Amino acid sequence: MAIPGFFSTTVQTSLHRVPKRLHLTNRWEEEKRDDGVKWKYLEHKGPVFAPPYDPLPSHVKFMYDGKEMKLSQDAEEVAGFYARMLEHDYTSKQAFNDNFFKDWRKTMTPHERERITDLEKCNFRPMAAYFAEIAEQNRNRSKEEKAALKAANEQLTKEYGICVIDGHKEKIGNFKIEPPGLFRGRGEHPKMGLVKRRVMPEDVIINCSQDSKIPSPPPGRRWKEVRHDNTVSWLASWVENVQGQVKYIMLNPSSKLKGEKDWQKYETARRLLKHIDKIRDTYRDEWKSKEMRIRQRAVAMYFIDKLALRAGNEKDDDQADTVGCCSLRYEHIALHKELNGKENVVVFDFLGKDSIRYYNEVEVEKRVFKNLELFKENKKPGDDLFDRLNTSVVNEYLKGLMDGLTAKVFRTFNASYTLQKQLEELTDPNMSVPEKLLAYNRANRAVAILCNHQRAVPKTHEKSMGNLKEKIRVKREQVEQCQKEFKDLKKSNVRDPSAFDKKSKQLERLKEQLKKLELQETDRDENKTIALGTSKLNYLDPRISVAWCKKFGVPIEKIFNKTQRDKFRWAIDMADENYVF
Repeated sequence: MAIPGFFSTTVQTSLHRVPKRLHLTNRWEEEKRDDGVKWKYLEHKGPVFAPPYDPLPSHVKFMYDGKEMKLSQDAEEVAGFYARMLEHDYTSKQAFNDNFFKDWRKTMTPHERERITDLEKCNFRPMAAYFAEIAEQNRNRSKEEKAALKAANEQLTKEYGICVIDGHKEKIGNFKIEPPGLFRGRGEHPKMGLVKRRVMPEDVIINCSQDSKIPSPPPGRRWKEVRHDNTVSWLASWVENVQGQVKYIMLNPSSKLKGEKDWQKYETARRLLKHIDKIRDTYRDEWKSKEMRIRQRAVAMYFIDKLALRAGNEKDDDQADTVGCCSLRYEHIALHKELNGKENVVVFDFLGKDSIRYYNEVEVEKRVFKNLELFKENKKPGDDLFDRLNTSVVNEYLKGLMDGLTAKVFRTFNASYTLQKQLEELTDPNMSVPEKLLAYNRANRAVAILCNHQRAVPKTHEKSMGNLKEKIRVKREQVEQCQKEFKDLKKSNVRDPSAFDKKSKQLERLKEQLKKLELQETDRDENKTIALGTSKLNYLDPRISVAWCKKFGVPIEKIFNKTQRDKFRWAIDMADENYVF
């Protein structure tokens, strides 16, 4: 689907010759396709693999039980993954250490397995010191070394970071395959510490058009498969070994296909606004249904709508015990007729996506509370709260309410709608730009809280706040000194009005600088446990932010960095100051 107001300069391809039948036209004016076809011609050079393992120099020792031990190459490589993380919090976690040791032993020779039986007897410190030394050398590269490295990366990007799609050059988002290492996960993930093995060409499926030049695998290797599927937009895929997830090499977020996908996502969420009142009336009526499955569906709909809960998906036993709305169990909610001065309170406490704890005390409507009491009757911990419901049933029902409607659309809709309402309430046209930015971040924070986008307090927070407080202290002294000088000037016999004007302007400038620093301190402290980036990139219609910037004279660079501006170029070009979600 072409995006209005979106223009791009077409370029000749330096890859394989584009067939004559593909004319280089303005890509944003090309006709809409309704048949599921994403492209007619796709050519690329394939992925860039992680470099082969470089064994440690002989002077870097691994010690076991106080004695030097030479490791085989595979075991040494995996030991190096752990050594690099030795000072990280992860290596203090039992689950991480247990998983690492179990996986590390799989890479050992029989002799190594027989000897190395206790992780606590392993001394990785010499290896860690070596890696720290290399990191320090890299940080202190000369200007010439940095320039050479930059040139090499630019050449790699020029060769592998560009594809040709329907006669246009497009950037590829992630053409480098992630190197092997240790899986971290988020929260208390049960698989933390497992080895992410090296991805080989034999693991990779290539996708390109039949009449293109098929990417060549590295010498002596072969691809797992070559496909010509023009109904998908990925260029290569493989399955990672830890969680069994399919990974993809995709187009850059600034590409036409990515931009269109984003645009359509937010347009679907906007369409929900026309249906939402009827949907809410329906699920409220269904709270009184004689059928238990309908009541359960209606209550789940209420939570998905009002609390922006994810629907939740079924998982294997060895995956993290994370849940969503449909997979809530008896123990995940507690019911209180009265709590902290509120009535009919539901206390949610469960692990959500990425093992992030979701804790919320919510005052709900009386009918919802009574239904939850009913759903919990004759059940015990481990039993499903919504035992007549699953994600597929909910999404199938939603399709019948509105074309393209899924549980995730509610999340996008409520996030975007919340941002717009918060910006309307918090923004005063007479605010300074720093004050407006604080208002924007507060609006974004309301969305992040709604969507449970939490983070741990950054390790650097205390230090950066200390530095900021010191800047504020120095600035306050400067303001006080300037105020004193201004008063002294008034008391003196100086008749030159320009001296007063100059000192007055200096004082105003210092006061503005102080206020800006104080606003930064407030903003940084309020955001220390909230991740604003996820909602901004995935759930907030960027046109709301663009319109707000244009309406209130805030530079778009203050809201979106360069990568985000590239991703949301369609929104920046499309939205004017009057755009309403």
